[in-house]
Amino acid sequence: MKRFVLSTVLTLVTGLSSPPPTALAGSPATVGVDHIQVHSKARGEDLSVLIWYPAAPGGTPVAVGENQVFEGSPAYSKAPRRAGEHPLILMSHGSGASVERMAWIASALAAEGYIVAGPNHPGTTSGDSTPEDTPKLWERTDDLAAVLDRLLEDPAWRPGIDAEKVGSLGFSLGGAAVLRSVGATATVEAYAQYCETYPAMADCQWFRGGRAYRDGAEIEVPPFDLRTVDREKFEQPERDPRVRAVVSVDPALAAVFDLSSLEAVEIPLHVVNLGLPATVPVAVKSDDLVAKAPKGSLDHVSGAVHFSFLPECRPGAAGFLKEIGETDALCADGGTRSRAALHRELADKIVAAFRHALKVGE
Repeated sequence: MKRFVLSTVLTLVTGLSSPPPTALAGSPATVGVDHIQVHSKARGEDLSVLIWYPAAPGGTPVAVGENQVFEGSPAYSKAPRRAGEHPLILMSHGSGASVERMAWIASALAAEGYIVAGPNHPGTTSGDSTPEDTPKLWERTDDLAAVLDRLLEDPAWRPGIDAEKVGSLGFSLGGAAVLRSVGATATVEAYAQYCETYPAMADCQWFRGGRAYRDGAEIEVPPFDLRTVDREKFEQPERDPRVRAVVSVDPALAAVFDLSSLEAVEIPLHVVNLGLPATVPVAVKSDDLVAKAPKGSLDHVSGAVHFSFLPECRPGAAGFLKEIGETDALCADGGTRSRAALHRELADKIVAAFRHALKVGE
């Protein structure tokens, strides 16, 4: 997602008089949500982080991510955490979006017994997104590591986390970030050549499009030359050994990653491509990636498109988006299945992948 900002309506609803109807899995009463600030030494600023968790009764009903475009996901703010240790999933949102946009899958995972924590990534989040910041995957991986550091050190959260069962979930650019965090690498030159070969891909259009977002407003910027990316930082291998499993949905840079680097990723690595093999864009098509990973696996969701990972749209949302000049079809799916149905299948696949990879329940 490159243009999606809608800065006037992308807000987190903090309270409702009663919880909305149904969550993807379980009931709203099983899901708690909290907001914390995590300091990033690398960035020199605080990260805004949302945490979903299995909850006991209590807290204030909220609809996370609800706005004029999207339905919210029900949870209970600051509800008591359910006793015991729980697997932890780190979560990374798509470019130009936000962690709130992933609330539907975070709630589904929390209802299944996981703690889920995700930051809003400065420079590539709603209202604060630039072509220059987009390739800086090393900043995203550092954000995830900072969140994990904090949770494992925080006396309020550490007792509830099973540190031997930590996974990462990412969508689009977040999908690329979680792959990088466990060892996938790429070169700046390969990235530049990809955009020269496939200039019609959305990410490549974003780099040369001449627009960016700061403080919720669209601004003009020069077209961005990928060959100016910091090569040392971009190409430096990373691996966080605390992460034991990865699920990546439509990962950006799928056409760019060095396939040989995947051979050394020995943890379970599951990719979900949205759509059938013949319809998945080259930008995110992941067959070759998972074929190289020793424990790689690949799922497809028929009837889905890239934006199917966004929340369900509210009635009239498509017309509103057209009125404000949004050109991406954020509310359109493959046309044969509802987004709610696609989400149910996606949630089932993601939950099953983590259950198997992290040996949950064993």
